[in-house]
Amino acid sequence: MLDVLIIGAGAVGCAIARELSRYKLNIAVLEKNSDVAGETTGRNSAVVHAGFNNKPGSLMAKLCVEGNEGFGSLCEELGVPFDKTGKLIVALEEEDEESLEKIISQGKANGCKGLKIINRDEMRNILPGVDGYKAMYSPQTGITNPFLYCVALAENALANGVSFHLNTCVTGMDRACDGSFLVQAGGRIYQSRLVINCAGLGGDKICQMVGIKNYKIYPCRGEYFLLDKDKEGLLPLPVYPAPKVGIGGLGVHLTPTSEGNVIIGPSAEYINETDDYSSTAKIMDKLLREAKQLMPSVERIKPIGNYCGIRPKLAPPNEGGYRDFVIKEEPACPGFINLMGIESPGLTASLPIARMVVEIVKGKLPSIQENEKFNGRRKAPVQFRKLTREEQRKLIQEDPEYGDIVCRCQKISRREIRDAIENPLGARTISSIKYRAWPTTGRCNGGYCLPKIIEMLINDYGMDPSEILYRNEGSEMLTGFVKGGGADENL
Repeated sequence: MLDVLIIGAGAVGCAIARELSRYKLNIAVLEKNSDVAGETTGRNSAVVHAGFNNKPGSLMAKLCVEGNEGFGSLCEELGVPFDKTGKLIVALEEEDEESLEKIISQGKANGCKGLKIINRDEMRNILPGVDGYKAMYSPQTGITNPFLYCVALAENALANGVSFHLNTCVTGMDRACDGSFLVQAGGRIYQSRLVINCAGLGGDKICQMVGIKNYKIYPCRGEYFLLDKDKEGLLPLPVYPAPKVGIGGLGVHLTPTSEGNVIIGPSAEYINETDDYSSTAKIMDKLLREAKQLMPSVERIKPIGNYCGIRPKLAPPNEGGYRDFVIKEEPACPGFINLMGIESPGLTASLPIARMVVEIVKGKLPSIQENEKFNGRRKAPVQFRKLTREEQRKLIQEDPEYGDIVCRCQKISRREIRDAIENPLGARTISSIKYRAWPTTGRCNGGYCLPKIIEMLINDYGMDPSEILYRNEGSEMLTGFVKGGGADENL
């Protein structure tokens, strides 16, 4: 019998798992994808928000400000990159200044620190090349790597006794005679005293399994461009346009990443499916056009990739904007703790959200005891490319695999690839390796390193070529032999 079963291993689900591991509880996390951060968490702008975009008095506002204040120390504990970059919100026209004033008023009401409006000259002192009339400057905004953040939370929870079950989709739920939950997932039944619904885009379907039918998720897709980092340092901080009324996001913006690339996006488009990650020529053109309004020089930087994320919105298309987070035990289903509509700033707010859920759990399980063996620290993996020459030489002497560069674009060593393959969670898809060690993300898009990674999986780890997936089932990397005979010589 489990004490707590968490459905969904995004940033919030993994943060809850980590915070609950501070107590002597039997906890499991179910994730339908092949790895953590497979949906909304791994497909966003990677911005740590300050909290001025949200309605005063809302959970969104309160938890975002709390999350921002503690994000740096949390990342330090977990060995995750975090940079407090600051942020500009640019009024492209004089009429947008009113929007900036409203944001500052809202931010002050939420407890944000240091917000101020700056003129054109001050704006360009912070970021030469930006275009606009005036701007609001937020010193508390930062950037992180959301996938590494989620992986770190999960690995730390795992180290403290939580079990993770990947490729395990929940298909049904019943109640046992004693009131516990019987959760059908991945061909087996998990019995748990409490269930926490962190399923994000699938949260409404999980609710329906226990008879809760008053929630509906409206998927809202955001498309992004990823720019080459040959102009590394061009954009030191995120740049947003002054918001327009009624849109489902914060507008197309430019954001530096912790790896030195620049992201353009996202768009905001309500769609019908929760897994439609299509990129469209129309939206891609729109992204570049709007980005050039903010920073004309962006036209000279080459895009090297694109991706999409989908927000699990509670606000329907005819309403737009945002509805507040739902974080509560459902009165109609005791023991079912529901988290719905956790979109931006869910990443920033993930730790205070987790702490809020912990208090609900403690109210349901008042006799739980603290785990005196809990260790909240996680050692950061080696990033060979970011070390000094002397540090690199020392590592190569200790392990020659650090001297074998598998990914030339990003300077990723064979040892780093191996560490990613041997990750504690046991995920072994190409995307799992990609997001842990960062190969295939350079300008050649894996043209050089991908065959070498596949070769390692086959020769060093005994994987059959047909077993190698990019992400989830159905994304096979190889379908048969092109020469050399063998059982599939006709493929």
